[in-house]
Amino acid sequence: MRHLQLVALIAATALTAVPAAAETVYVQAGRLIDGLSNQVRTGQCITIADDHIKAVGPCGKAPDGARIIDWSAYTVLPGLIDLHTHLADLGQSADLAAPMKASPAETALVGARNARVTLDAGFTSVRDVGTYRGLTDVALRNAIDRGDVPGPRMWVAGSYLTIPGGGGELNGVVPNDQLPPDMRLGVAATPEEAAAKAAFLLDHGADFIKTIATGAVLAIGTEPGAPELTEDQLRAIVQVAHARGKRVTAHAHGAIGIRNAINAGVDSIEHASLADEATLQLAKTHGTWLAMDIYNGDYIDDIGTKEGWPEEYLRKNRETTDTQRAAFRRAVELGINIGFATDAGVYPHGLNARQFAYMVRYGMTPMQAIQAATGRASEEMGRGDVGAIVPGRFADMIAVKADPLKDIRALEAIDHVMKGGAVVR
Repeated sequence: MRHLQLVALIAATALTAVPAAAETVYVQAGRLIDGLSNQVRTGQCITIADDHIKAVGPCGKAPDGARIIDWSAYTVLPGLIDLHTHLADLGQSADLAAPMKASPAETALVGARNARVTLDAGFTSVRDVGTYRGLTDVALRNAIDRGDVPGPRMWVAGSYLTIPGGGGELNGVVPNDQLPPDMRLGVAATPEEAAAKAAFLLDHGADFIKTIATGAVLAIGTEPGAPELTEDQLRAIVQVAHARGKRVTAHAHGAIGIRNAINAGVDSIEHASLADEATLQLAKTHGTWLAMDIYNGDYIDDIGTKEGWPEEYLRKNRETTDTQRAAFRRAVELGINIGFATDAGVYPHGLNARQFAYMVRYGMTPMQAIQAATGRASEEMGRGDVGAIVPGRFADMIAVKADPLKDIRALEAIDHVMKGGAVVR
């Protein structure tokens, strides 16, 4: 189905999106966490104009004609950011063929639902790191940007860059060369092919590049510890992306694959489950970001077992979950750059905030965990327009009655959400 038809289908079935407010809005905050500093300020008010924050300071007289929002009984924080989501996909299940059974149009419509649920949960920005149906995420992002459907701000990868039969392929359903063409947009066997595929995705709307540097937990016939894209392939991809001012992230569980990616110049590592001390030290030396999904191992083991997910998946999950959490704890101790990343889509969208408690359990303070999903996450993406309540950034905010610094799980039940100065709920 052509691109315009796909977007029309999304728009026809979506809930009506609320456009960014053109009026001046004056938000009275009870406790303010700005996403950048370690301070919690009281008595602060936020002035919003044209969907951006204009001023933050002690409350006083509201600007003439401003609409006042009274969140004086709440803790107000920046809208949350999840650096590892899969909105434009069907979600994990026991049916290996499910992504192929759904058309691009159906996949996009499911993505529209996922986007609304994610926004309602307080996540006003996401980095969407790949979909089996290539470029469906681009269509969803564009629909959200136009206001056709409600959802978070999306930065999308377009597809996975992977070797034939690698962790980014839909293995185990039909011979891979019989998969639909849009499911193999990023398959590359040589550095030259990898560079060309990266250029193709960027030409067709990708905001960054997602590479598959090792095998995957949730892919048939691949092992998390085994390297896949070579250092030369990864370097070729990085050169293409960086020449255009775009970032590259690498799915990498095993230490060798992580080191290949870091040495090739990638900006961030997804998962890092089997990172050893030498690998973590290398990440620290290079300033490489880690995006570690330390919650969903429990979900996979529980729900995956109950629903009959492939035993191969469950085995690999058991072999990586505790090791990943130990690596996370050590990364926190070393002061490595860490962003909030959950792999939403493996578990139901909207439950993203469940990871906060795990980040605190495995070494972060509540403030560090919050910053990982706000100011630090925006830094990882190279964005200066989201992730903080400071003048000049988008007016994306959440409000919670409870104090998340006392109980981080307060972020699992957001009371109010604002995106671009418009109250979502």
